[in-house]
Amino acid sequence: MQKKILLIGLVLVITSTLHLQAQYAKTDSTYKKWFVGSTLFLVGNVDKVNPPGFAQLNLGYRITGKDVISLELITWKHAWPLGINPFYNDKYGKPEEKFPGYIREYGIGLAYQRYFWKGLYAAVHATPMWQIYNNENGDKVGDGFIIFNTYRIGYHIKLFKDRFFIEPSLGIAGRPYFTKMPVGFKEKDDKWPKWTPEPGLHFGFNF
Repeated sequence: MQKKILLIGLVLVITSTLHLQAQYAKTDSTYKKWFVGSTLFLVGNVDKVNPPGFAQLNLGYRITGKDVISLELITWKHAWPLGINPFYNDKYGKPEEKFPGYIREYGIGLAYQRYFWKGLYAAVHATPMWQIYNNENGDKVGDGFIIFNTYRIGYHIKLFKDRFFIEPSLGIAGRPYFTKMPVGFKEKDDKWPKWTPEPGLHFGFNF
């Protein structure tokens, strides 16, 4: 269900709102420099197969009209390898690919956006994350650490006189570094790629 919601939302936003004013001009010093936001991935919490217990809070600052940095506080859990992409791989949610438990992750990330034309931007997100491995009973069986990176191309759209914004995007996400997983988890994860495509839809409030 959350896959359909996200994909439909991306299509509607991209096709119906690209004509809106979307870039902060270099010479414009009146725009709001700070923002808070999150992501539409929150709808994934209704997933009955692999509920992620997902939460994300972004705090951003516009250095210039074209350069943006933001701090991202993120947590999620997953019982299937991240390399099984739920948008196109039918192995997602299958019992034979499930971990012998689940992984809860907590991260503090840093993102940088650069605008190129109107609202079109590229972004890099780098998030060190602490991992807690749990068995089927919810008991801790180990710790780990990953660096989770995402590279995006997206479009920034102003709403309600620039009080709010949305940012549909397409990207690739993965783990350039990760520590050794416990037995049972590693065998499942090794079967799948460490990088996968990832659509996105961030939103926020300017102040």
